Amino acid sequence: MPGLLSSIVLLPLAGFLVNGLAGPRLGRNFVSVVACGLPLAAFVIAINAFLQLQAGGYAPIIETAYTWAVIGDRSFEIAFHMDRLSALMTLIVTGVGTLIHVYSTGYMKDDPSYARFFAYLNLFLFFMLTLVLGRSLLVLFVGWEGVGLASYLLIGFWFDDMEKAAAGKKAFITNRIGDGAFLLGMFLIYFGMGTLDLDRINAAYAAGPVLNVPAVLVGILLFIGATGKSAQIPLHVWLPDAMAGPTPVSALIHAATMVTAGVYLVARLSSLYIQAPEASQVVAWVGVMTAFFAATVAVVQTDIKKVLAYSTISQLGFMFVALGVGAYGVAVFHLYTHAFFKACLFLGAGSVIHALHGEQDIRKMGGLARRIPVTFATFAVATAAIAGLPPLAGFFSKDEILWFAFSSNSGGNTLLFGIAALTALMTAFYMFRLLWLTFFGQSRMSAETSKHVHESPVSMTGVLVVLAVLSAVGGFFSVPHFLEANLPLPAVNEHLESMEKPLVYASVLIALAGLAGAAWFFGGPSSRAESVRAAFPRLHRLLSGKYYVDELYAAVIARPLEWVSSNVFLRLGDRMLLDGTLHGFAAIARRSAGLLARVQTGNLNLYLLLALGGVAAAVAWSALHG
Repeated sequence: MPGLLSSIVLLPLAGFLVNGLAGPRLGRNFVSVVACGLPLAAFVIAINAFLQLQAGGYAPIIETAYTWAVIGDRSFEIAFHMDRLSALMTLIVTGVGTLIHVYSTGYMKDDPSYARFFAYLNLFLFFMLTLVLGRSLLVLFVGWEGVGLASYLLIGFWFDDMEKAAAGKKAFITNRIGDGAFLLGMFLIYFGMGTLDLDRINAAYAAGPVLNVPAVLVGILLFIGATGKSAQIPLHVWLPDAMAGPTPVSALIHAATMVTAGVYLVARLSSLYIQAPEASQVVAWVGVMTAFFAATVAVVQTDIKKVLAYSTISQLGFMFVALGVGAYGVAVFHLYTHAFFKACLFLGAGSVIHALHGEQDIRKMGGLARRIPVTFATFAVATAAIAGLPPLAGFFSKDEILWFAFSSNSGGNTLLFGIAALTALMTAFYMFRLLWLTFFGQSRMSAETSKHVHESPVSMTGVLVVLAVLSAVGGFFSVPHFLEANLPLPAVNEHLESMEKPLVYASVLIALAGLAGAAWFFGGPSSRAESVRAAFPRLHRLLSGKYYVDELYAAVIARPLEWVSSNVFLRLGDRMLLDGTLHGFAAIARRSAGLLARVQTGNLNLYLLLALGGVAAAVAWSALHG
């Protein structure tokens, strides 16, 4: 009988197996009950496990499910570990994941591959729970690779569309680059410490530097793995294309599962990064540059889901800023609030797309606030939350990041804070731009589309309401304080303590300035925004082209590799070496057969002559060697 933690992990796996094998034959109602019921059961068990953790004074719960392998005196176990951090992550994954499953029953109701979709969705939760509850880096890595597989299956779910299939492959391959560095870091840890258990690794580094395991090198290698999963530059390119999958997939990937894995990994190994300040500086600067980069691109995007995709990349950058300056609990706090408002935003975008029969271009929307009021109200709350307006959830977590970026002794500085603050301003601007162009102003929809606009079913709008409420009140739960026993906050520069309240006010002003800017540009005549674009055409092309990173990769990596594979491996290796060798042997065989075939003439005199020749040759050989 599996224990609590094993049950949490295995229930979504059971949903994958049942719906994957029997779902198409048992009907959509059966699929819906299994697909939503088992994650809900996992959420209930996760609450029970959290209560047991709390009753035990937050002493970690460790549960060994299976001994994987025994090599000499060392064993590799499939074991699960729940402490404050993994408990919070488990509740997010199962709670928000269940809501997305319920929403999907309405969004995907007409899809012919309904059972397959929910089987993949359950599989995604199974691997993510394996990742966050795994005691060792090895078990975590199984979940890490598993969410990569599940994302490939879900992003390319409509695989008969080649563009969507290509997006799934792009996500899978890009993540393999980061995973190679992850493996190297894992090997170094095991070689130097003889264990992959995360609690033991943290305990060793908490006691001081581990001399035979260079913390800086391991920290950077693991962070490269995190840049793949959490879409930081230069491995961010897969995430915008991941919008090719169904919208609930986008919500699941962006809000509660895959992209948060890199943030979780760095936070989980906080003791290692405390011993590697150089690696932490890399984390902070890659994070802030990614946040700024993605925000500038989001400002000009016209696809409703692409705006949110670049927003996710930017918000993940904020989380890595917090990790880099040592505010690990603050990074998890933003991960927690982001799960609510970003899930609400993506599912709200899905409700808009559903109402407009597949339309995603915000230039062809407008005036939807009264037509789909529930979607509008929830989307507006989530927009205000991500922009950082008080007292919504995003205000608290974003403000904490800016404060520690400004004041932390472990890496804060004015330039880092300045870039982060400017990015926060752009976040408020592009999110209110999205809200304005989608829901306000005159309708820009076609007459046919406008005629059929309707609010989404309650299975979708009900989930939106729940997520909007969580986006509003989630910030009142002080995650950094809750996690401080596991993830202590960094020391604050004493000379800057008096700046805390002014920075709070500045944070609010930043959000209001973004709102005012969006209202001025997009709430008035369209000529205002058009005139700015006309004044800076090159900058607009650069941002619309997403800095041409994909084109750069194609020119520097993809096309040269394609040329090498076509002209070296295919032409020389395959055609000349392999095909040439095989064709050569075949030619020799044909020619030999042709020569030997001349012997088979059917002429009795020739056969007799050859036989006599053979006897004469045998006699001569015997005489010479007798």
